[in-house]
Amino acid sequence: MPTDQTAVLDRWAAGGMARLTCTDDGTPDFSRAAVLTEADRLARPLGQNANTLLTGRSGMTGRRGHGRVSVGGSTRLLQASDGWIAVTLSRPIDLDSLPALLETSEPIVHPWRTLAHAARMRNASEIVERAQLLGIPAATLGAVAPAPPMSVRRWPRGQQPMGPDLLVVDLSSMWAGPLCGQILAGLGATVVKVESPLRPDGTRAGDPDFFRWMNGRKSFYSADLRADGARLGRLLDAADVVIEASRPRALVQAGLDAHSRADRPGRVWARITGYGPDHPMRVAFGDDAAVAGGLVGRSSAGPIFCGDAIADPLTGITAAHEVVASLNRGGGEIINVAMADVAATFAALPTLPDPRRAVELGEPRPPDPDAQQTLPSAAWVDALVAARVEPTC
Repeated sequence: MPTDQTAVLDRWAAGGMARLTCTDDGTPDFSRAAVLTEADRLARPLGQNANTLLTGRSGMTGRRGHGRVSVGGSTRLLQASDGWIAVTLSRPIDLDSLPALLETSEPIVHPWRTLAHAARMRNASEIVERAQLLGIPAATLGAVAPAPPMSVRRWPRGQQPMGPDLLVVDLSSMWAGPLCGQILAGLGATVVKVESPLRPDGTRAGDPDFFRWMNGRKSFYSADLRADGARLGRLLDAADVVIEASRPRALVQAGLDAHSRADRPGRVWARITGYGPDHPMRVAFGDDAAVAGGLVGRSSAGPIFCGDAIADPLTGITAAHEVVASLNRGGGEIINVAMADVAATFAALPTLPDPRRAVELGEPRPPDPDAQQTLPSAAWVDALVAARVEPTC
């Protein structure tokens, strides 16, 4: 085996990815080791370590790989009559919709057992299409082809250098979008995280360390899309970079979408979705989006999950890389970054064989805690917006 390939496999093992891509009995898979190398190629110029970004959450929680059960436990790979699918049941609404998915009025006592049995009797596309109609995140293995993020010219070019004068407004939640914002904050930008008091970021209900990891370098700005639309509109008009990951219809209805904003030369608007602008209503989470792109490990019994919700951190890294690249060429663009497309792009990398010698498997480690920071208040943000949107003579 070439020396460089050996180093790639060793890094996959030592950094904990082999603990997250393994069978139920812990047998590791190395076939996707090139993913870590490519992710690091994108992350290092951003001041980030890709291994930390891919394994940090599992380092915090202590969770490890379980074959066809996701590291987080909410997604499973199921065998349909003609292939493999991934289904995520992470929200109460997903479980409530399960009887409609399976077309039964009987109470479902064992959701995964019942779903696995039903899947074997149906073809993959039938299950996934019905799940999509019900808003349940689901995907057929390898259904999405590799595709780069799409950039569209919207505003004039301008000069927006990275630093504290670069105002980033983060409208996203969960993982991919917040990670993009956190990376930009690490590069020196002023990042403002907008949260609705009626619907805060879902990760607040989980591990507080993970929420801080994704958002600890940001100022928090409480505003609701509908009730505070005018104030939010002014904030967006002042922004040099906007990160959003909501369903486009929500921003359009509130008059806060990219096309409704006043011209600001050099502005970059990063739009993160599960499946791109052609499928704006399709729900996706990191594990099922990875399966859609074909980014899975291998075992003698079939596909297994690769990493921990890997499409999320890979998309966050990719989105940050694209934002910085756009700023460097003058900005003025809307960038569409689809999680399934990102996963498919990484899945297209060459697969590697298992090591020919015994290797020591490291454990995922939690990220180093950030130093305490004094972040600007919402009043400071409002003052900045006023100065930018209504400059004094």
